[in-house]
Amino acid sequence: MDPVNLEPFAPPDAAIVLVCNGPGELSTWVRPLAQRLHRELAMRPVAAQSPMALRLVLVPCPNATGSEHRVAEGMGLFERILPAARFWWLLLRPRRYGPWPARGVVVFLGGDQFWTVLLSARLGYRHITYAEWVARWPRWNDRIAAMGSAAADRLSARWQPRCRVVGDLMADLSESARSDQPLPEGEWVALMPGSKRAKLQVGMPFLLETADRLAGLRPACRFLLPVAPTTSVRELLAYAGAANPIAAFYAAGEPQLLQGLDGTELCTPAGTRIRLIETQPAHGVLSQCRLALTTVGANTAELGALGVPMIVLVPTQHLHVMQAWDGGLGILARLPILRWLLGAALTAWRMRHHGFLAWPNISAGRGVVPERVGAITPAQIAEEAADWLAHPDRLAGMRDDLRSLRGQPGAVAALAGMVRELLPPA
Repeated sequence: MDPVNLEPFAPPDAAIVLVCNGPGELSTWVRPLAQRLHRELAMRPVAAQSPMALRLVLVPCPNATGSEHRVAEGMGLFERILPAARFWWLLLRPRRYGPWPARGVVVFLGGDQFWTVLLSARLGYRHITYAEWVARWPRWNDRIAAMGSAAADRLSARWQPRCRVVGDLMADLSESARSDQPLPEGEWVALMPGSKRAKLQVGMPFLLETADRLAGLRPACRFLLPVAPTTSVRELLAYAGAANPIAAFYAAGEPQLLQGLDGTELCTPAGTRIRLIETQPAHGVLSQCRLALTTVGANTAELGALGVPMIVLVPTQHLHVMQAWDGGLGILARLPILRWLLGAALTAWRMRHHGFLAWPNISAGRGVVPERVGAITPAQIAEEAADWLAHPDRLAGMRDDLRSLRGQPGAVAALAGMVRELLPPA
């Protein structure tokens, strides 16, 4: 299906254009805002004959997977979706992708903020930026929706009138999550190996062996694995089997794919069953887990917003794979000298700069959730996970800390209100 969709009726009179770059933002920022806007405004494609349309533009990002537009199509929320590969052509020749209304608003929700500056200028639309930590181009922002005071306070007095603190968009995630997809009784542990090839190569075999060992320590444990929208069950099987050379370093062996009573499962040779969650987003089931074992990245922000205790894993023993990771870890892994001492380099950096890798820790400026960095093993992580599960009071303390960081719900509604205010009159 061509992601550039043409209107079935007359061209719209106005458009709201959400701008995003990756799967994490699509799930946690774009989807909730789009759903809220559709509830408050009659827009295409939900209201097919409306004079207003909701559109999505994906922007270039070195960490994107290339399948974001297919994920967005599955949401059914956008009249038109422009994949990142077509962004430059959109700037050069907007009408190549059909008519664009004369009135509209561009909303930044991930990526490089400068892309939305360019897009809003090219389309002649008003422009609002959702700023987590900093609004980089306040001169060209009509409005700035700040996540918190950290972003708002960095603005000079000249631009403060344009800014409103709306809160964390992810604070709304858990509002209805627990009532969705109720899990059977059990001590559920979420396994989150990542969504990109470089992380899955290590994460799948590492977490499968960890699950086997944790099941041996706590037989009541039940496991689930949310399948990221940018990967597939088939790919997960490949990363867990002989096709992945890193799997040979781990003892889990190649799992089988089974159809259980509650859906598709992976079953390791040791008999550990892992329920695969293919429905997106997986907030409902994740919010019911007692603990999650996860890689770094957007997963940690999502789990934190849901109040799910976690152990964050950064195994550094597979350096040739880590060179393909995004962010500072990938940069360190690619340095000719430091990459051979990656574990020591990361430890030294974190001790000196109090640096954190998980989003809850970065947000709090302290160690809210444990980060395990270095040549860690599944046996070590299984023992630590078993210890956490054996002390529910400690898990409850971590959950309370995460909820206190999350802030009050309402950010999505506040941002939607700012977008509505910016819509030019007919």
